[in-house]
Order: sequence, then structure tokens, then C-alpha cells
Amino acid sequence: MPSIPQPLAGDHAPYYGKYIEPFLESDILVALAAQIGEAQDLLQPLDETAALHRYAPNKWSVKELLGHLIDTERLFLYRATSIARSDPAELPGMDEDAWVAAADFDRIPLADLLDEFINLRRSTVRFFAALSPEALTRAGTANGNRIVVRAIPYITAGHAAHHLEVLRTRYLTP
Repeated sequence: MPSIPQPLAGDHAPYYGKYIEPFLESDILVALAAQIGEAQDLLQPLDETAALHRYAPNKWSVKELLGHLIDTERLFLYRATSIARSDPAELPGMDEDAWVAAADFDRIPLADLLDEFINLRRSTVRFFAALSPEALTRAGTANGNRIVVRAIPYITAGHAAHHLEVLRTRYLTP
């Protein structure tokens, strides 16, 4: 599997630095693939009642958090695809709370959501592994900010790591 170079300063909005930093010394494709097992280990043991748990009022359920990971990964992958293919269009942001509210993830079986995440993540890894070195250096605009394709897999891994840690510490600890 080819490696993806680390993002450079200016390849992404400063906000994403918190997601990228923990993965700078990683083979990002290996790290992305490893998160499949991490998600399975955390979520497969849960029953449907546990998957509806919210750690506080007005917080997402476990299912909603997983649905958010899926939606966000799709958005990141769409951005990477558009920019890698030299589409000059500015790409929109997202309102994650509105997306989660409209999705009604709590009605979907947890096993189905987990399967969707696993398949999407496998597709994400394959997509990034297939990009040419030139495509990885292409830049575009997303949510009003410059972004370079090579930063997106790092952001994707960091975003998932953040939410998997939230699952571990706020949802799944007694």
C-alpha cells in the first residue's frame, strides 16, 4: 500500500490541526484501516438499548454518534474526490447537529450502522491508496478554507479517533 505524505502547514484550516497532529508519525492508511477494528471492539458488544444511550441530556446517542462518523467521512471523502479530480467548485460545510437530527439514526439497527461504517472506511482507504502523488497535492476550498487532498485522510482519522475516544470515555465507562 502506498504511503501518503504528511500535510504541510497551510494544507488545512487551523481547526483541523487537533485531528492531524496525533497521526503525523503514522502510516495514515494503516491507521485508518486499524480504526475499523477499534470501532468493532467498542460497538459490537452493545445491544440496541445500550446503543440508544446518551451520556447527558441533549447529547447524541451511540447510534447518532456512529451515524455522525459515517456522514462526516462521506463528506470528507466527497471533498477529497472533488479536489483530487480538479473540480474547481467551492465545497460547502455541514451543520452536524442538523444532519444528525434529520437522519433518525436511532431507528437503524446498530449492526447495520457499524457495517456501513466498516464498508465506508474500507472504501475510504482504497480511494486514498489509489490516488497519484499529483492528486494528493491538489488544493481546493471547503467550508471557506483552503484544503489539500493529502490532509483529508489525516483529518478523517483524527475525527474518528476523537469520537471513538468520546465513546470510550463518556458512553461506555460505568
